[in-house]
Amino acid sequence: MKCPFCNAEDTKVIDSRPAEDNSCIRRRRQCETCGKRFTTYEKVETVPLMVIKKDNTRELYDRSKIEEGIIHSCHKRSVSIPQIKAMIDEIENQIFSMEEKEVSTSVIGELVMEKLKALDEVAYVRFASVYREFKDIGTFMEEIGKLLKQ
Repeated sequence: MKCPFCNAEDTKVIDSRPAEDNSCIRRRRQCETCGKRFTTYEKVETVPLMVIKKDNTRELYDRSKIEEGIIHSCHKRSVSIPQIKAMIDEIENQIFSMEEKEVSTSVIGELVMEKLKALDEVAYVRFASVYREFKDIGTFMEEIGKLLKQ
């Protein structure tokens, strides 16, 4: 980091801590050449994630869409909002750890179903029936059969 006072290249970090709103890291630095102190703020640069939909259109990732689908699937089930939020956090961590700029709805849908299956099987079947677009009762029963075998 260059010193803003003398443009020297050699500075050291004296103190680091999260900023008040926890959105970035505040670093107190001191120039090795002139001795003056200054503060910098480091913030993670985020690249917007695009979602590739089934019809190949693209749109910005929207957490609320996943949340809405999961809440709808968990309606009248013993799944709490904190559990849902934690599950979405886990899904997002998996998505963003892929370091891709684009992700398909099928990847997101499969991650949601994987988490729902572990949390509540009825909510899983509800979500899967919409996501996989079950056409008839046979497809529905086939999915339930898979669950019963496990």
